[in-house]
Amino acid sequence: MKYDVVIIGSGPGGYVAAIRASQLGLKVGVVERENLGGICLNWGCIPTKSLLKSAQVFEYTQHAADYGIKLEGTAKPDFTKIVERSRGVADGMSKGIQFLFKKNKIETILGTGKLVDNKTVEVTDKDGKKSQITADHIILATGARSRELPNLKQDGVKVIGYRQAMSLTKQPASMIVVGSGAIGSEFAYFYNAIGTKVTLVEFLPNIVPLEDEEVSKTLEKSFKKAGLTILTSSTVESVDIKGPLCKVKIKTPKGEEIFEAEIVLSAVGIAPNLENIGIEELGIVLEKGRIKVDEFYNTNISGIYAIGDIIGTQALAHVASAEGITCVEKIAGKNPHPIDYKNIPGCTYTSPEVASVGLSEKAAKDAGYDIKVGKFPFTASGKASAAGAKDGFVKVIYDAKYGELLGAHMIGANVTELIAEMVVARNLETTGHEIIKSIHPHPTMSEAIMEASAAAYGEVIHI
Repeated sequence: MKYDVVIIGSGPGGYVAAIRASQLGLKVGVVERENLGGICLNWGCIPTKSLLKSAQVFEYTQHAADYGIKLEGTAKPDFTKIVERSRGVADGMSKGIQFLFKKNKIETILGTGKLVDNKTVEVTDKDGKKSQITADHIILATGARSRELPNLKQDGVKVIGYRQAMSLTKQPASMIVVGSGAIGSEFAYFYNAIGTKVTLVEFLPNIVPLEDEEVSKTLEKSFKKAGLTILTSSTVESVDIKGPLCKVKIKTPKGEEIFEAEIVLSAVGIAPNLENIGIEELGIVLEKGRIKVDEFYNTNISGIYAIGDIIGTQALAHVASAEGITCVEKIAGKNPHPIDYKNIPGCTYTSPEVASVGLSEKAAKDAGYDIKVGKFPFTASGKASAAGAKDGFVKVIYDAKYGELLGAHMIGANVTELIAEMVVARNLETTGHEIIKSIHPHPTMSEAIMEASAAAYGEVIHI
């Protein structure tokens, strides 16, 4: 079987690359060993958002009286139904990819792909039968999995990764979440919201440590108010799983302490899926444990490309998708611009949500910029007050000399939707005064962007 492009992996990098390649007139085959959509659609981005929505709805019921709604009886989370809904959402999205592949005449080859040479992929199906397919161009998009630490080995039962965390058969009474990045914080919020006693452990001084420090501190305050136990500047030394509860030895600023929980969730990052795909045999070069590529995702072997979590860029679904499009457009003879990795939005779907793009206040100062900082709290937003979502703020950082938008940092309801405005603004090199003079609709949460920008220049109206 001969193709113009063969893609190994059908996650948000692989399937998007496949569809764009087909649009450009290329014959495309996609090798997938599990379900179309990869981790994101089946075990990551999409099903987790379903879980989080269920938690949010449950929280609404607990505060129904605040909105003038009287509920008869007590609302209770049905953990099995919550998980079933999440799996149903994931299955629906995977079927959607099947439809898109059929619409775009993309062929799916079920099995595990391995490079033979720069034009050949060997596919092993579930029965162990091997076949070979050839292509002028081969894109590796094999994604990543939960990373294991030597002192935090996952047995899939008591010490688990994110995949097991979204498909447990019963709700645990207690859980220790290790790592407070997006994955850890989202699961910590979800399980705490539905009644599990949650302890969140972070090695660094702040949770969501990649975010602006003010945002991190605000989320920590919100989590503590909701009943989570937060341990920062802390490390897990060992886990004893022999008894009915996991006994976790944690080194905290106070010294070593023992914490107990039914489940320990390891959310300490991801490891790229690079094993047994033929890269060693072909001599594909790695850099810091990821495949080394150029700005158009060429590896050192002609005709072989790599995108997504297996290269050294941000491990985010929307980054992988953009890389896939850029890669195949270059293959098809188009003239795409290289991706600007300094303008990638990051989102954490806790409640309140967190979103950011560009430089933090500290990073801007460290880079030598003379800056103007504006902040607008949602307590001063009419829409936020009406919605009962007054937690959080929008913070913007501008270069004082030229008015360039250096960064934006948000925490609050729906800020993961608001951040796109700032991504576009940075892409268009929009200045602070241009945002101030762009009329935002009232009442909306988005007004906070205009007001924060105005605050940076001493022109804010509503605070």
